[in-house]
Amino acid sequence: MGKIVELKNVSAGYTGEVILRDVNLVVNDHDFIGIIGPNGGGKTTLLRVVLGLIRPYKGSVTFFNGQESSHGNIIGYLPQINRIDTRFPISVTDVVLSGLMSKEGILGRYSGKQKKLALEMLEKMGVHNLRDKTVGKLSGGQLQRVYLCRAIISSPRLLMLDEPSTFVDTKFETDFYEILKELNDDMAIIVVSHDVGTITWYVKTIACVNRDLHYHPHSTITQEQLAAYNCPIQIITHGDVPHTVLKTHNH
Repeated sequence: MGKIVELKNVSAGYTGEVILRDVNLVVNDHDFIGIIGPNGGGKTTLLRVVLGLIRPYKGSVTFFNGQESSHGNIIGYLPQINRIDTRFPISVTDVVLSGLMSKEGILGRYSGKQKKLALEMLEKMGVHNLRDKTVGKLSGGQLQRVYLCRAIISSPRLLMLDEPSTFVDTKFETDFYEILKELNDDMAIIVVSHDVGTITWYVKTIACVNRDLHYHPHSTITQEQLAAYNCPIQIITHGDVPHTVLKTHNH
């Protein structure tokens, strides 16, 4: 099992404000890491650092992609759906195919095989019937399924998802996480979520991000451990179904 990306002593933020402090994290092939923590604690900032969207104030981010020290085509990304601009008149199929843009180039033409792959992915996600619609006509849940197809069409080594259950309808939520479990056979996954109760059924390890990052090498986590990590989340269990609420925090 090889390394995909390694963060060493990374501090990062915006306009001089430090959001993440001295973060260390290694992501290996077939990892399935759940990122939890309060709003403003740095979860999305962590993803942006890995994606290269922001540069750390200090520390290093190293990618392991053959001889290259850049993420290139090894990362697929599903952003928070409410951050996606749906006003651009692009079809669902073209959105999925755009996940191959780094391979084909902006002016590249997609092969029949690639188009067939895009349609197969849409069918697996249950939105094949929407293939010719523009993204502005989709619901939040439908949009999320389409952008998941886009994130994985290039067969990345690492898939990163930012709050994926926010707009997923209840009927699809279980199927969604089962799909992630299946994808984990072929790629590592990092999923950011407030829903500790749901993701702990699926992830292999947990990292609590609240300015600092505390890595927990298992999928189970206790209230005492959360307190030790300075992570203001309270776990409440009803029978076999865990629920979570956020406690008051000062960040």
